[in-house]
Amino acid sequence: MCSHKFSVFINTNKKMVKRIDATEKAIALINILQAKHGDLMFYQAGGCCEGTQPQCFEKGGFYQRLGDVCIGLVENTEFWVDKDLFEYWKHAHFTLDVIDAFGVGGFSLETPLKKTFRIEYRIFTPEEEQSLEPVTYIE
Repeated sequence: MCSHKFSVFINTNKKMVKRIDATEKAIALINILQAKHGDLMFYQAGGCCEGTQPQCFEKGGFYQRLGDVCIGLVENTEFWVDKDLFEYWKHAHFTLDVIDAFGVGGFSLETPLKKTFRIEYRIFTPEEEQSLEPVTYIE
């Protein structure tokens, strides 16, 4: 899972439900970016200048804040979410996708390729809520 300080309890008796997945298009773009930049990380902020668009950085190229949450891995890449955004969306599954567009801010690694990562959400079922993969918090 994610490589930081604190994780919640894992129930090993059930198959865990992932909090994040990615489309084939997103996976293909991540692979291209990994080949060019090495290890990556995602960070999705809660608003303001960068909106809620996920940003892709070289691993360590963005400093998370105290309380931020890693919700899982996509292609061995940690996906971090702003603590306030996670509080709002903690009952939702994230699907990482990519579209042809110029993203907000232009700092994300896919921007020069005229691509933009985006997230689609769906609410977890009550059954899924009982078996969610743990998250990691920055302490």
